[in-house]
Amino acid sequence: MIYFDNSATTKIAPSVLATYQQVSEKYWGNPSSLHHLGDEAQQMLASARRQIASLLHFDSKEIYFTSGGSEGDNWVIKGTAMEKQEFGRHIITTSVEHAAVTNSLHQLEKLGFEVTYLPVDKQGRINPADLQAAVRNDTILVSVMAVNNEVGTIQPIHAIARILDHYPKIHFHVDAVQALGKNLWSQIYDPRIDFMTFSAHKFHGPRGIGFIYAKSGRKIAPLIAGGGQEHNWRSGTENTPAIAAMARALRLALTDESRHAQLQNQLREQLITHLKTLDNVQIFSGLTTDFAPHIVCFALKGARGETTVHAFEKQEIYLSTTSACSSRTGDESVTLKAMHVPDQVATSAVRVSLDEQNTPAEMTTFIQVLDQIHQHYQVLN
Repeated sequence: MIYFDNSATTKIAPSVLATYQQVSEKYWGNPSSLHHLGDEAQQMLASARRQIASLLHFDSKEIYFTSGGSEGDNWVIKGTAMEKQEFGRHIITTSVEHAAVTNSLHQLEKLGFEVTYLPVDKQGRINPADLQAAVRNDTILVSVMAVNNEVGTIQPIHAIARILDHYPKIHFHVDAVQALGKNLWSQIYDPRIDFMTFSAHKFHGPRGIGFIYAKSGRKIAPLIAGGGQEHNWRSGTENTPAIAAMARALRLALTDESRHAQLQNQLREQLITHLKTLDNVQIFSGLTTDFAPHIVCFALKGARGETTVHAFEKQEIYLSTTSACSSRTGDESVTLKAMHVPDQVATSAVRVSLDEQNTPAEMTTFIQVLDQIHQHYQVLN
């Protein structure tokens, strides 16, 4: 079995799973309880928070636990809108964001907020000048993803940050769900960023757990009210085992990160180089450093993406159409549409997404099967 769908989810690491089980068995008290079982759980929670903060060079008071990337995006966007609506009701984002961002914004639009969706070029990247032109006196939030989940484009975060240096009251949110463990931190983090969203299952952690970074001094309204956990920002009994496991997964993801990214780059180059030799194939991901090392999106023209996915699946090779979140619903690719890719080509797109566990031998096998599937489609057409 070859698994090339790591942008959808990664397999939990064995040591991470062991941590989850051990903490579940040993620290099962409620962290909010006053007795010693609660104290033990609270200490474990605090330790995990400190470790995550230290690994990313944040203060532990800037880390807030969530159920994952979707909640994090919803919380930052809607929480900013609720907190800052008296100062303005205008938000800027891009036309290639994850559905957790765009659908949150659509909800806010129904409540009277205005949203500017910045266009992208043929590589899926915004022009910072467009963002500069879109800023208004009533702009309260700019939300831009770090790495596109469909084609791997890295947005110009530093250029955006330099523009927003002149607008210190605007919240700057970066969805970094696809960015951790890819040796991209210097490209996707900037001190001007106010909020960042992360999800554990994208770096071999458990599903259903994530965190946001919230810069000290910035404030968003809570979305989940209750017992006042997470400093009254996000209520609900903390998932201590998953949080501890996430901390371990993050440490593993950042260990030998450069070497792991180099391997993924080599596999990406191997695949893209071969794709360029095939007729009726369009490649949407690049080999340059402004694309993430783990994502390759391409289309075998004349075959629908889901047909190609199932053809590979018959050989026990797993990939996806452009986004796992839209694959099963059959929704079109938001990113490819924004890149002005014709519908008949966009519906043929598939995504290969790698991680450090993939090997050159797996890529060689993938290319051999790719050639067979490609030849089959050429005969049919």
